[in-house]
Amino acid sequence: MKKKSFTSKIFLILPIFVIFFLLGLSFVNLYVPLSLKKTEEKIRVEIPAGTSAKKIAHILKQKNLIRSEKFFYLSSRFPFVFAHSNPYSLKSGVYKISSDMSVKQILALLESGQNEYIKTVFPEGLTTSKIAEILQEKGVCSKDDFILASKNESLLKKYSIPAKNFEGFLFPDTYFFTPNMDATKVLDMMVNNFFSKVNTIPQFQGKTVSEYYKTVILASIVEREYRLEEEAPLIASVFTNRLQKNIGLYSCATIEYVITEIMGKPHPDVIKYEDLKIDSPYNTYKWAGLTPTPISNPGLVALEAAANPPKTGYYFFTLADERRGNHIFTKNFTSHIQAGSNFKTKKVASF
Repeated sequence: MKKKSFTSKIFLILPIFVIFFLLGLSFVNLYVPLSLKKTEEKIRVEIPAGTSAKKIAHILKQKNLIRSEKFFYLSSRFPFVFAHSNPYSLKSGVYKISSDMSVKQILALLESGQNEYIKTVFPEGLTTSKIAEILQEKGVCSKDDFILASKNESLLKKYSIPAKNFEGFLFPDTYFFTPNMDATKVLDMMVNNFFSKVNTIPQFQGKTVSEYYKTVILASIVEREYRLEEEAPLIASVFTNRLQKNIGLYSCATIEYVITEIMGKPHPDVIKYEDLKIDSPYNTYKWAGLTPTPISNPGLVALEAAANPPKTGYYFFTLADERRGNHIFTKNFTSHIQAGSNFKTKKVASF
């Protein structure tokens, strides 16, 4: 009788013991980080688009961030057991997951979609190739992929840009990218930003890209010439006056573009007289009119100046103070010579 009673008690206690054991195991798996080291370690985890919860569990296990793939998967699919109302919607992206995070914290992070972002600043006046170099240096995408995307005919048609590349339409700004992004998506972000910004300028509103393309070209030259913001409109007026008289723009920035972007040489500190003789349609000392395409990616200051230049009698400008960056504006060549014409170039923005 006693034996039977003892056996009965074991069978009665055993399920309770198992339940408490499983609950304890679940608690450890869900709330206790795999690593109990005092110093946390940030581990980069990339979740490609369309990755299943099982595959995500496998990735995390390989990174040594969870104890059990099966437990992680079950936790994501049946969260009501762990006081979460619905199954977790785990989002793709690039995450920095700390080694001291629990499964519950990792699930919450992957559901939030709070990716690891790369803050990237593009100063005004950079060329597409310079932008591509920054993107590669930051680990956003490869230089070659971005340059290839910038020449994509389908993308150019999508935005109705009447050119062979996106030079001039990559708006200089601060962006937040994710590592190893598709170059096309990076370009889309920058181009969409351009259109968003130019729509704030009255002279661009209601016009097609073809209708204001020449204004973008002019802005790209103004961008590479001005140093003080208040002088950008005056420089735009000088170029506009020369264009109306069919006089060469005589812009050192266009020579610089030929040397660095077409000839592939280092950025010059000074334009030499022999450089003014280079045979290129971008040489505004040799040919009148605008360059065939933009020579940089201008910001709002240059775009506004080119879209609405003030009426002046100026046809020349020369750098007066290299340290301050101000210019002397003159109406005739004699005054220009007296002001001291020089061929100093605007420094390339550092990055």
